[in-house]
Amino acid sequence: MSFDNGDDKRPTSARIAIWVVVGGIGAYLLISGILGILARGGA
Repeated sequence: MSFDNGDDKRPTSARIAIWVVVGGIGAYLLISGILGILARGGA
């Protein structure tokens, strides 16, 4: 089930936008988690 126009090697702009948003959320959660651990002294 692919919505691409026959070119499977180049992702669509919509797919790129989704990955950017998901990656940004993941990076935010990862960084905030690391900062939270460091702020509490790892305990």
